[in-house]
Amino acid sequence: MQPAPVLCGIGTSLPDRVVTNDELAARLDTSDEWIRTRTGIRERRVVDPGTATGDLAHAAAQGALKSAGSAEVDLLILATTTPDHPCPATAPDVAQRLGLTGIPAWDLGAVCSGFVYGLACASSFVRSGAATRVLVVGADTYSTITDPDDRSTRAIFGDGAGAVVVRAGTPDEDGAIGPVSLGSDGSQRDAIIVEAGGSRRPLTDAHTTPDGRYFTMRGRTVFRHAVERMAQSAEKVRAEAGWSTEDVDCLVAHQANARIIDAVAARMGVAPERCATSIERLGNTAAASLPLALAEAARSGRLHTGDRVLLTAFGGGATWGAAALTWPDVTPMSI
Repeated sequence: MQPAPVLCGIGTSLPDRVVTNDELAARLDTSDEWIRTRTGIRERRVVDPGTATGDLAHAAAQGALKSAGSAEVDLLILATTTPDHPCPATAPDVAQRLGLTGIPAWDLGAVCSGFVYGLACASSFVRSGAATRVLVVGADTYSTITDPDDRSTRAIFGDGAGAVVVRAGTPDEDGAIGPVSLGSDGSQRDAIIVEAGGSRRPLTDAHTTPDGRYFTMRGRTVFRHAVERMAQSAEKVRAEAGWSTEDVDCLVAHQANARIIDAVAARMGVAPERCATSIERLGNTAAASLPLALAEAARSGRLHTGDRVLLTAFGGGATWGAAALTWPDVTPMSI
């Protein structure tokens, strides 16, 4: 029988520094009320100078391995938009710091959909028999790429990392990952973008402005596409899993904006009390969003062993994806 991918461990890492809406309002032309009513965010975590994405990824990975009860994995996938360096990838360094030198390790760039893409890759490796244990990390430090004077982005994003271990198992056990759906649309590439720093617009380009190095997005366009694509992909995997809407115990949508999460749930017919959220305290943590929300739901008692869970995300590219799984008997670990 073909092995099935099973989630067997989860870990998280957050910076110590908490930045409240009031603190941002002291610098930006905004207020706590303006941010809360438009995004649902009250505070977020931000790294101190000198702390990089790889540091958070390493700590979250340590937690996931501890949660899984084993430090042995066959490969490591790091989903991030904010690697430690443009070159080389951050994943091999994270693997080396974990004592996993020699295993395949690579960065995956699908922006806020990165964790679902990583989960899909891990599932494929396990199902094919090419790997028996895979470490998937979602980590981002968007405070390093957002304009400190732009309230439309600075107020939304936070820094953090989450990681899971996926092992080979059977499709009938708790933790089993079911159908996965992925998609992209390059015509929306400029809706979410850091314009400069790549080969198309090098930082040395005479026409590149200082603002070109910052993350920008077209909010209304992103809202519309995010709701549509997240709902569609989640509905697709729900149907493929053979679940009715009432069967879904927990919907975990990318924590981009509370209004987006509410709109996705409403379009799918999922009651608000069956949605897991962490955006109020953490903001949008990009590729770390889903594992952080899962861990918080598990710690709070919102998730129980055997619960049917739908994950769905939308990110730059544009990219989107969804996955279905049953929740395992695991304890999230934070290092």
